[in-house]
Amino acid sequence: MTRIFGGTPDWVRDAVFYQVFPDRFAKSDRVPKAGNLETWESPPTLAGYKGGDLLGVAERLDYLQDLGITALYLTPVFQSASNHRYHTHDYYRVDPMLGGDAALRELIDSAHGRGMRVVIDGVFNHASRGFFQFNDLLESGRASAYLDWFHVRHFPLHAYGGGELGYDAWWNIAALPKFNTRTPAVREFLFGVAEYWLRFGADGWRLDVPNEIDDDGFWREFRARCRAVASDAYLVGEIWDDAARWLQGDMFDGVMNYPLTRAIFGLVGRQVDHGELSRSGLNGIAPLGAAGFADSVTKLLRRHPEEAVAGQLNLLGSHDTPRVLTSLGGDAVAARQALFLLFVMPGAPCVYYGDELGLAGGHDPNCRQALPWDEVADRDDDTFELVRALTRLRARHTALRRGAAGVTANDVGMVAVRRGERGEVTALLNVSDEPARVDHGLLPAGTYRDLFADRVVRHGVGDAGQPLSVEPRGWLLLERLQD
Repeated sequence: MTRIFGGTPDWVRDAVFYQVFPDRFAKSDRVPKAGNLETWESPPTLAGYKGGDLLGVAERLDYLQDLGITALYLTPVFQSASNHRYHTHDYYRVDPMLGGDAALRELIDSAHGRGMRVVIDGVFNHASRGFFQFNDLLESGRASAYLDWFHVRHFPLHAYGGGELGYDAWWNIAALPKFNTRTPAVREFLFGVAEYWLRFGADGWRLDVPNEIDDDGFWREFRARCRAVASDAYLVGEIWDDAARWLQGDMFDGVMNYPLTRAIFGLVGRQVDHGELSRSGLNGIAPLGAAGFADSVTKLLRRHPEEAVAGQLNLLGSHDTPRVLTSLGGDAVAARQALFLLFVMPGAPCVYYGDELGLAGGHDPNCRQALPWDEVADRDDDTFELVRALTRLRARHTALRRGAAGVTANDVGMVAVRRGERGEVTALLNVSDEPARVDHGLLPAGTYRDLFADRVVRHGVGDAGQPLSVEPRGWLLLERLQD
């Protein structure tokens, strides 16, 4: 029987993730560049390259550490003929355009030297037309030694047009032939890739469309093999909806928590851009009042074991969705309210690169623009300062990282997220346009420290005690003090 190695890695409970799209984050002069690159400042295109690389990431670790980031999630880094690199050519080689294996080595070592983790992206459901075994199939046809590595329906194959594909491909995209993971050699190949890069130093895998490998035995073995190499490897799946099947402790530690994203947008999103969201898996967001949000999130927190709740990768946007500011119709206050909620919920918050600067951008490719480093140097931005304050407060207060959670609301637009066994820290968010008093059902009377302002406040204490109030569309983060 397959042995399962451990629960959610302990370090994940304390992590603040930052998602990097390597071609668009930063570029280093130390990595030779291809000739036909788009200018860094020009709008992104579907196929064009900007020339970002992994040494560029390594050279910006000061920026990320100052922001409070403790873990990186890198979208695919292996050799590929696409700027996003989800079309893998060689699973055992870092793309030379990103600086090759040596650049990943430097990035991982530099990150680890700062106490930061690095999680990489695994695309194991499908390969690419340039993947050697599929290329052999195209060249050799029925005689290919790799015939059973893919789902061949008929010959001839039409990988470049001219007829029906003749093979299964992800979303029927010719460039992405689907692996036949029932074949023992394919399983062993993929498990070997996972083990190799964990031995190299990666701290875990973000798994692309793992639900499309509809085989629990595959993922149980994947987990066991990974944990045998690295007992604290983080395994997080890209599951967009109900993930209960995957979060029983025998497959993934967490998933990309899009259900929480939807709930947050439903609460704060007055101008949700449904047109943009309809092109991603975040379509169908319904407006939620404070009570509706509290009910939805409470059910979400109860849906999974505590270990899995702690292992969720909580996010507001990614390379697959419009940026948070655009999703919320350009409402910067709503975007900051969403970030506030992201950091006070159980699970690991993940900031998509540039969202800390308030970048806008619709669906792919517009959400994958090059990060404007000139703006970073000249930043004076409320969003950046909020993210930096939240990362620091989360680092200082164990209850925000590891405390039990309860979510409640009242009928005037106030939500309370209480963290800790005795509610040591309470986050209050007012989504209404009027100042809102905090009733004792949301916050017990007592003495608190306002963590943003670093001042002591008294809430409804004594016969003449007045309850706290929260400004319109504002928030408070309060630590309970001994009375």
